[in-house]
Amino acid sequence: MYAELLEGAYDLHVHTGPDVNERKLDDLEMAERVQRLGMKGFGIKSHYFCTAERARLVKKLYPDVNPIGAIALNYPTGGINPMAVEMAARDGAKIVWMPTFDAANELRYLLAQNSYEELPPWAKVQLELNQQGKTQAGLSVLEDGKLTAAAQEVVEIVAQRDLILATGHLGKEEIYHLVRAAREHGVKKVVVTHPTFSSVSLSKEEQKELVQLGAYMEQCFGVITPTYGVDWEQLYEMIRYVGPEHTILSSDLGQVNNPFPDEGMITFVTNLLNNGFGKEEIKQMTATNTTFLVEG
Repeated sequence: MYAELLEGAYDLHVHTGPDVNERKLDDLEMAERVQRLGMKGFGIKSHYFCTAERARLVKKLYPDVNPIGAIALNYPTGGINPMAVEMAARDGAKIVWMPTFDAANELRYLLAQNSYEELPPWAKVQLELNQQGKTQAGLSVLEDGKLTAAAQEVVEIVAQRDLILATGHLGKEEIYHLVRAAREHGVKKVVVTHPTFSSVSLSKEEQKELVQLGAYMEQCFGVITPTYGVDWEQLYEMIRYVGPEHTILSSDLGQVNNPFPDEGMITFVTNLLNNGFGKEEIKQMTATNTTFLVEG
């Protein structure tokens, strides 16, 4: 049953190795698993480096799989760095994540509350760097309530190159400004990264407002188990309220103590099927919407 629900799907949020953090599997193992399930491909996410070159090497070894390169705009890539985005795009990257662990919003949450049920691997690194005095001020896309010039330029490059713009770990106000700017610049593919995640915490009403501005909500298995924000019943309610046509499903897995990403996706679609979601609705979220984002 699950094979049918994942056939032709992309998992656009996978933490494979090699990476700064130890990972459960590497890019090649993930490609093998994706191919076995009949999925189309996967997005290689590193919080630290551009993964476009890794994706190209995987493609050479697994020509039937479509690995997706990406860049996260944290300090290791120069922060909100338009030139890094331009070069990533020229190298074949398709996903641009706004700051994640270096986002001002995330740092405020992590350092003020430190209340994650289980610290994500990047958070352990961030706290270690903070103790060593090696962290810098958090990154924001806003200055004086307006999108910064650098963020504007990134949005423009995303529009020109037809990339996927993902919101990372930005705060609510930043997300609204970014999604509106993306719409104004003609960006066709905007994804609100794990909107239920503890430091982001968008209500179902806020999520619906954002999809009305043209964004997709990325609901991630990895923020439900362990719990970072909401539980399964709350997630089902949010997806129904926002609508499968505006939702994509990702694993956000690869951590050593979590299931393999494909195992997480299997559990994800099985839970949805067993809790009132139809096969076509699930396929919309796993395959149809993700295929538009990658190939449309």
